[in-house]
Amino acid sequence: MQEKNLYVTENDVKRLQTLLEVAKQSQYYGSDELQKLGAELNRALVVASKDVPRDVITMNSKVRLLDLETKEEMTYTLVFPDEADFAEGKISVLAPIGTAMLGYRAGDTFSWQVPAGIRRIKILSILYQPEASGDYHL
Repeated sequence: MQEKNLYVTENDVKRLQTLLEVAKQSQYYGSDELQKLGAELNRALVVASKDVPRDVITMNSKVRLLDLETKEEMTYTLVFPDEADFAEGKISVLAPIGTAMLGYRAGDTFSWQVPAGIRRIKILSILYQPEASGDYHL
C-alpha cells in the first residue's frame, strides 16, 4: 500500500527539527516517538505556510477525530511538548497520536499504536488551522 503524502510547513519543520535536537539531550533520548517523528519529517512534503492545504493538520491545529473501532469522537489540538495539557485536549507532537496525525488531511485515516494493539483513526475535520486563519506565527 502506498503511503499518503504528508504536508508540513517550512516553519513547523524548522521548529520540529530543533525540538528533535533538544529532545535528544533530554529524557526523550532514544524514544520511539523521536524516531517516528524524524521519519515522518523525512518523508513529508515541505511547503510554505501560505501554500499548505487548508485541510492538513499542522502544528497548533484543532482537529476532530473518530476511532474507527470504538466509534468514539475526540477533539485535540496538536502542540509542542511544553504546551501539552491532556485535560484541555492539547496533545504533544511527541505523543504517539500526535506524531501519527501530523501532516494528514481531513478524510484521511491513520494508525496509532496503543498498548492493546493498533487503533485506526479517521480525521473528520480540521476545526482550526493556523495557516488557514493567517496565523503564520503560531
